[in-house]
Amino acid sequence: MKFGHHLKTSLYPEWTFYYLAYDELKHEIKTRTRNGWSEDDELSFVELLEKELDKVFTFQTEKSNEINIRIQNIEREITADSRNATDEDYILLEEELSMIIADVHDLAKFTRLNYSGFLKIIKKHDKKTKWVLKPMFMVRLNAKPFYKENYDALIVKLSRLYEIVRTRGNPVKGNSSAGGQQQNFVRNTTKYWVHPDNITELKLLILKHLPVLVFNPNKEFEEADSAITSIYYDNEDFELYLGRLEKTEGAEAIRLRWYGGMDSNEIFVERKTHREDWTGESSVKARFPLKEKYVNKYLRGEYFITKHLDNMRAKGKSEKEIEAAKRLANEVQYRVLTKKLKPVIRSFYNRTAFQLPGDARVRISLDTELSMIREDNFENNPRNRSGDNWRRMDIGIDYPFSQLPDSDIERFPYAVLEVKLQTQYGQEPPEWVRELVSSHLVEAVPKFSKFIHGVATLIDTRRVQLLPFWLPQMDVDIRKPPSNFRLQRPASVGLGTALIEGNDLLEQDADRIEVVVDDADENSDIENADEGTPLLTRSNQRPAIQTRELQSDSLSLDADEILAASGGRIPETFQGKRIAVPVRVEPKVFFANERTLLSWLNFTIILGGLAVGLLNFGDRISIIAAGMFTAVSMSMMMYALFTYHWRSYMIKKRHSGPYDDRIGPTFLCVALLVAVLVNFILRIREHHQQV
Repeated sequence: MKFGHHLKTSLYPEWTFYYLAYDELKHEIKTRTRNGWSEDDELSFVELLEKELDKVFTFQTEKSNEINIRIQNIEREITADSRNATDEDYILLEEELSMIIADVHDLAKFTRLNYSGFLKIIKKHDKKTKWVLKPMFMVRLNAKPFYKENYDALIVKLSRLYEIVRTRGNPVKGNSSAGGQQQNFVRNTTKYWVHPDNITELKLLILKHLPVLVFNPNKEFEEADSAITSIYYDNEDFELYLGRLEKTEGAEAIRLRWYGGMDSNEIFVERKTHREDWTGESSVKARFPLKEKYVNKYLRGEYFITKHLDNMRAKGKSEKEIEAAKRLANEVQYRVLTKKLKPVIRSFYNRTAFQLPGDARVRISLDTELSMIREDNFENNPRNRSGDNWRRMDIGIDYPFSQLPDSDIERFPYAVLEVKLQTQYGQEPPEWVRELVSSHLVEAVPKFSKFIHGVATLIDTRRVQLLPFWLPQMDVDIRKPPSNFRLQRPASVGLGTALIEGNDLLEQDADRIEVVVDDADENSDIENADEGTPLLTRSNQRPAIQTRELQSDSLSLDADEILAASGGRIPETFQGKRIAVPVRVEPKVFFANERTLLSWLNFTIILGGLAVGLLNFGDRISIIAAGMFTAVSMSMMMYALFTYHWRSYMIKKRHSGPYDDRIGPTFLCVALLVAVLVNFILRIREHHQQV
């Protein structure tokens, strides 16, 4: 698809004049290069480009200021008239907030489209004219950085105001760090990838149903407030990585996490333990806080959390809770020392969490700017990343960590959405949540792990030979045709019920997206210029990723295949390494394998008994038939034993299969048919000889 056409069909119509004049600039290049590109041509083009940059920057700045003023006006109205406000007043305020939310969405989209347009037109200029303009123009872009606008602070304010208006001045209050108090609930957690183009819209849609979770409402939001960093530990055999990847019973992940910048003094030591369903237990995440100055001593076994336990007693915690914290600290320390765990991977991201304070029934978190960074000192690394410290100190929360070499960092191209539901047995999740997770805004990726992805993409191939199942689809576009779950402007503003998404192409042809080459020098897709990932590469009708489960009775798979984004089977290997397919193995699966063996043995014993009877009480022909039946019985007995051990090995290693057996039944039927035919023919001949 041509970028010019994509720009026209994606822009907000009322702001058309303020977008980059991409087609005009492209026409300027095409016209002037026909007679060669002179210095005057270059100066004229740079002047045009500078005017476009100034136009875009000025509009973005003014519109952003306007939105802030409108938000401040609503804040004043709510503060001044909260007690006397009528329902009609709240309706008008909600409509105005909806308009602001729509404008924030369109402004974020305006920013991304124009930034992509500037980079693409510079790329076209440099290739067509042979004059290198990119380095100089990037300096101009940095001087007018309209594309660096962060809308998180606006989203936090809008969330707070919208919650007040939506609840008619009675927002839900409670301890933001507390969970729900309900009993007998079911926890359900699912993970999704979100394309960068959909992040702002997704946040704005969620805040209309669920407020942004703010732990300190009296403090002005700062960018560092959303930063979360974790250091994952493992040994040189990657024992913890393999356990988490293969989902073995009791597999652990040990990490140290802090919130905010590197100056954070409180570090949380966390352990995640995987439990198989057949155990009747749920997977557990437990943690305790530790002062940063004590972390190294704790990991060396020289410090224990005595002060933390005393603080728990002072706060009135029960002896059971204190004992649990003590046991956790002992066990984590023991694991670190005995398994020789060292820092391996750092994960960094900015998290926006949505949840009612004190109510954990629905919690949604969106992690953006996700990065995985190497922390290890394996292979006598000359850079000595972390040294003897528990983390490396040459980086902080300064995304995108441009000071790091590419070999040390994996900048994940998508945001990660996590939906956690706690519902009563038999209760359905909210309708809007079901619409959200089935919309075009997200792509389901079961069991996605930041730790696993970081190890799989950054660690030397000689050390890591098993990869997660989602890795082969990383180069496949996850964007899909728009669904009905989209942001809408209020109908009363004169635009009808027009959707924010103005892509006429997708509206008219949502089932199929054609790829059109934009001149000979460009790729056949629209590129996300700042991320380097394709937006539209092929038909977006992609099958969902599915997980497999071994059935206990037939040893067949719940789903025949885990489908990759391209619509085919996920390969057994990728880049020379084996793919770990999510397979859930329960004890009853092993019992089913044993029952299958016993069924085969039962048949062979019956067949063997028949052969013994023919051998002892029959004539010459019966003896021949007995020999044939005995051969079939013994061979099938050995084959059943071999199949039993083969299946046991496959199950233990969590191979994806196939587990069906076509050879054994086929051979058995053919052998029995031959034996019966031989017996029948011999009897016919004997009868003819007697006659």
